[in-house]
Amino acid sequence: MDRRATAIVTGASKGIGRAIALRLGRDGYHVLVHYNRDQAGAEKTLAALREQGFTGDMLQFDVADNEQIESALDQYIQAHPETKISALVNNAGIHIDGLTGMMSDESYEKVMRTNAFGSFYLMRWCVKKMIRERAGSIVNIASLAGQTGNAGQINYAASKAAIIAMTKTLCMEVGSRNIRVNAVAPGLIETEMITDVPHLEDFKKRIPLGRFGSSDEVAGAVSFLCSKDATYITGNVLSVNGGLFPT
Repeated sequence: MDRRATAIVTGASKGIGRAIALRLGRDGYHVLVHYNRDQAGAEKTLAALREQGFTGDMLQFDVADNEQIESALDQYIQAHPETKISALVNNAGIHIDGLTGMMSDESYEKVMRTNAFGSFYLMRWCVKKMIRERAGSIVNIASLAGQTGNAGQINYAASKAAIIAMTKTLCMEVGSRNIRVNAVAPGLIETEMITDVPHLEDFKKRIPLGRFGSSDEVAGAVSFLCSKDATYITGNVLSVNGGLFPT
């Protein structure tokens, strides 16, 4: 049976996730378009893939719920035994902002469970498949906030810093099996997520390139890290931020 190189992209209903799904489809992957609540958005992503001659399927689960993850993915593999999990992009994430002294336990925990726990759950499941194949690429979507911190986002920054730490740790564990683990840390990208950022124009003035980034530019970084051009790159954090935080 011919195996089909497949990429899982979480949070692929819109924005950065949709751009990544389309780019990996162009790169030759069969793309599993993940969503939790936005089914209509995921359908648009899948339709866009197919309109361009690429292939994919949709998967629904809450990344904060490990039982849902394993059930959905196990059922998919059983129904599609030709699937070879070649790439995972942990893109799904949320933010619930607020000053530390006023933040509720629920707001902190919900962001951590979705962003950090969710990434861990997906990596744990995928690594088991990739180890058998002795190949694979994992790209975690971190954030500038996880590198520098950001006032009003202690939960979000902590979750993204955790993703960076997990990236660096997992690469040490699975490198001998030819599995690469990297992260992409976007800065201010023109998506729905930045529309409520206070003093947005002031931030733009601090960006050396003088503009916000695009979802396609983040997708290009992910594509590179999943490609044969990056086969000696692992444990790295690729900043896509216009120079706002030089690395």
